[in-house]
Amino acid sequence: MVVRIGVIGTGNMGADHIRNLQRFVAGAAVTVVADYDQATAEAVAAESGARVAENGHALIADPDVDAIIIASHDSTHYEYAMSAIAAGKPTLCEKPLAPTLAECEEIVAAEAAAGGNLLSLGFMRRFDPGHTELKAAIDAGVIGPVLRITGASRNVVSYPGTTSESMITNSVIHELDSIPWLLGSPVVEAAWLAGRASSKVPAGVADPSLTLLRTADGVLTSVDMYANAEYGYDLRCEVLGEKGTLSLTDPALVAVDLGLKRSTSYPLDWRPRFAAAYRLELGAWVSAVAAGAPTPLATAVDGLAASRVADAVLTSMHESGRWVTVAR
Repeated sequence: MVVRIGVIGTGNMGADHIRNLQRFVAGAAVTVVADYDQATAEAVAAESGARVAENGHALIADPDVDAIIIASHDSTHYEYAMSAIAAGKPTLCEKPLAPTLAECEEIVAAEAAAGGNLLSLGFMRRFDPGHTELKAAIDAGVIGPVLRITGASRNVVSYPGTTSESMITNSVIHELDSIPWLLGSPVVEAAWLAGRASSKVPAGVADPSLTLLRTADGVLTSVDMYANAEYGYDLRCEVLGEKGTLSLTDPALVAVDLGLKRSTSYPLDWRPRFAAAYRLELGAWVSAVAAGAPTPLATAVDGLAASRVADAVLTSMHESGRWVTVAR
């Protein structure tokens, strides 16, 4: 069976998904694309051989579309997810599930009312070989009981309009999913702190910042977020156990030895770092859709859980960094 896929949003993420589907995923065909920028949609369609729909809603209703990828702006996720659920079509939505907690709750309720197993969420770290190896080692008790996790997420430069809040809902939200997934324990409390801000960010924007998470098993996690680090995209995670540590290693494949020095390069953004994860995620999603099987990706319920933690982090941000209990 060939799964005919419609992609809403043909910017960086949407275009990357289309290329990955065409080059690496058997049994997938991108048939229709849509974007608010018609010229961008037409350029991607010309490259992929897809048709261009008038808008996202027309794409969802198109009879040549069996399944949908939502890779458009965060602000559109709610309306397209609800429309896809109403159409009964399996959908992979990029994170976040929706901009607000109330909208996330509505989506989860609508999916449940429709019978479930329609929405998957693009938390691709669950398919990253480094993260899956970390989880396997934790589950096997290689370092004994986990005591602490220390993480860092650093980008070269933030997007225009980035705020202290959007760094949580658009970037740190990956850790808000990956930490409870790694530990098999939900986040029950969260806090946010910031100190001296970089001179490279607008006044009122806290960068870098520190997000603190406590899971139900008592493990404390810290996530150091710096959106304007300049030196390169850099993701770190160290898991401290009673008997040892587990750490993600630098994924650079080539070292340069020159002038009495050895060096490696950082990627410009997250996409090269997670290239394998995206391919594996898309392959798993298409296989599940073709088989009518439960999604092996993060679910809408997982997306809601991450958004509830994000909401607690934002409350802490606006209330002097106090610990905030995550709503259930």
